[in-house]
Amino acid sequence: MVGTGLERCADLAHLPLEQLRAYRGELATEEDRVSYWRRLIQARLDVVRGDARSRRAPSPPDPQRLREALSTGAAASRRTALVRVRQDGEAPPLPDLAVLWASLPGEDPAERAALVARLERAEQDLSAYRTTLHRWIDEATTELIARYREDPSSCLAALPLQGPFARR
Repeated sequence: MVGTGLERCADLAHLPLEQLRAYRGELATEEDRVSYWRRLIQARLDVVRGDARSRRAPSPPDPQRLREALSTGAAASRRTALVRVRQDGEAPPLPDLAVLWASLPGEDPAERAALVARLERAEQDLSAYRTTLHRWIDEATTELIARYREDPSSCLAALPLQGPFARR
């Protein structure tokens, strides 16, 4: 786009405005989810490391409850839908979080160190994916801004139909 200073994203050019808005919303939802998973992994790391330092037997987490929260089944389908919009397919692989969470450290220091290493790798993978999501959100936002600048009236469709900010 000439004169706006905004770099358009060719990967998003094929999306109609409504789909672009929905895509950006899906990315934001996915980023929230990944941030939550990352915080859980970081907490798990703290627990495993804390148990190693205190030499107390770890209190086992409830793997069934956490397996549901960390299930990659539903998340994988959302992630696949997000990646399908992109032509470059550059999303990093995600760790199997349910398996990681169900892993209980034993008393063996080598076993505990291996679990810490797997958790650290999972945290790195989630961070890489989160960084990718941030870039995609920025690209979608930039594309939306560019389209709104081209046709300012198109942003009116994003306003709610009811409430204090309702379209009149």
